Parts: sequence; C-alpha cells; structure tokens
Amino acid sequence: FQVITGGHYDVDCRLEDPDGIVLYKEMKKQYDSFTFTASRNGTYKFCFSNEFSTFTHKTVYFDFQVGEDPPLFPSENRVTALTQMESACVSIHEALKSVIDYQTHFRLREAQGRSRAEDLNTRVAYWSIGEAVILLVVSI
Repeated sequence: FQVITGGHYDVDCRLEDPDGIVLYKEMKKQYDSFTFTASRNGTYKFCFSNEFSTFTHKTVYFDFQVGEDPPLFPSENRVTALTQMESACVSIHEALKSVIDYQTHFRLREAQGRSRAEDLNTRVAYWSIGEAVILLVVSI
C-alpha cells in the first residue's frame, strides 16, 4: 500500500485472518509491503485507519498479488529445454512485468505530485483573492 494524498501521508494498517488473529499491524506508515501465505481458507480482513488525523481525507493505493502466475507455455514443466523462441518470450514476459511495476510506481508519484500542485494552486488563489480584497479596502 501507499498513501497518495492527505495529511502527512501516513495511515495505520491491520490484516487479520479468518479467526481474527492479527497477521500484520503497522502504525503511521506512508507505504509498506507485506507477503504471507494463507494458512487456511476464509475471509481475510484488512483495515486502513486514519484515526489520528480525522480531519484530513486520505487516498490509499493498495495492490493484491494472489498466487503465482500461470506458466507462459502449458508445456513449460516438460523435461526438455525451451527453444530459443520460447526462452525469448519468457524473458520478454518477465521484463514486461517489471515495466508494469515501474509504471504503477510512476503513476502513484504523478498522482501525489498532482495533488500537491492542486493544493498549492488553491492556496495561491485564496491568498490572491485575500490580497485583492485588502487592496480594495485600503484603496477605499
């Protein structure tokens, strides 16, 4: 997960298994990653809390990656080696997965920067209106 907008860019995060046992708990984190293997079937709960900063709305990005990717070729578990074309396809596939990760990272950074720029634009606009009103009052 990663906090994109709001406050000091931090939230509390908690993950519970179907029995209510806490698997992961962190306080005031801007971003983090947690990997685990589910020990049993059921509904796992996760919660992002903004308890310490209730006046600031926050936007949180989170991503789940469940299980392993299926093999690129159905016969990939065979005894013989991959052909040159198949091994090239596998390496391209791996490279494209890393490109997707980089794109996600840069999209998050862009969203964070856009939020800060829009906030700054709003503050500058209010300040300019206030200065204009003060200038008008002093002129009168």
